[in-house]
Amino acid sequence: MNFRLHLQYDGTDFHGWQTQKGQRTIQGELTRVLSLLDDREIIIHGSGRTDAGVHAEGQVASLKLNRDIRPEKLRNAINGNLPRDVRIFFADVAADDFHARYSARSKTYIYRVVHGPVSSPFWSRYALQEASVLNLDKMRSCTRLFLGEHDWTAFSAAQADAESRVRNVMSCEIDDRWDARGRCHLIEFRITANGFLRYMVRSIVGTLLAAGRSEIDNQTIERAIQGGDRQLVGATAPAHGLTLKSVQYD
Repeated sequence: MNFRLHLQYDGTDFHGWQTQKGQRTIQGELTRVLSLLDDREIIIHGSGRTDAGVHAEGQVASLKLNRDIRPEKLRNAINGNLPRDVRIFFADVAADDFHARYSARSKTYIYRVVHGPVSSPFWSRYALQEASVLNLDKMRSCTRLFLGEHDWTAFSAAQADAESRVRNVMSCEIDDRWDARGRCHLIEFRITANGFLRYMVRSIVGTLLAAGRSEIDNQTIERAIQGGDRQLVGATAPAHGLTLKSVQYD
C-alpha cells in the first residue's frame, strides 16, 4: 500500500531531511522507525530536502509498505517510536502513483523575523532577530521583482545539484504584525513556487532585508536575477528562521 504522511518537525537538532551517515536527520529517523514496523528497510520520500536547522509545519512524505495496516494505526505506531521534535499528524492511503516529491505542484515557505532589540525565547529557535531599522514599504516594492519564471542562479547555493535552475515564483508577500506572546514585532516572508533551489528562499529574504536597510536597490536586484551574479544579492538569511509551511498537490 502507498501511504502519504503529513508531518511537522523542529529542525534545530536535525542535520536536515536527507539521510546522511553519522548525522541525525528526519529521513533517517523515519526510516529507522518504519523499518521496525515492516521488518525491512523502507524507502521514504519527502516533498523536498529541508536543510539543517530548517523547520516544517506541513512537510509531506510518501512510502510503500507490505504490511496491511490502517492509516491511524500507522500514524500512532510511528509517533510512538519517534523523538519529540518530529510528529506525524495525518496518514492516509494514496494512489499507487502518488509521490511526495514528483506529484507536488508547488510549495510555500515562511521566513520569520523578530524586528526589534530583544528576541523572545519563544521565537529564538524559529525566527531571525533583526534590530536594524527596516523600510517595509521599500521591501514590499521589491517583492514584485521575484515573481515569475527566472533562472535563480544568483539566489542559490553554488553547489546546488539541480539540472535546471529555472523556477516559477507564484507569490512573494511580506506580512507584519504584533505578536503578543513574544511581545515583538513579527515580520513574515511568505513565498510560493513550483520548486526551490538550495538556499533560494533564504537568499531572497536576505536580499529583501538588505533592501529594507537601504543596502541594495531594485535595479541591483534586477541585475542579479538577469545576470545570475551572486555578488549582487544580500547575505543568505540563517536557517532557523525558515519553515516549510505547506505543499500543494492536484
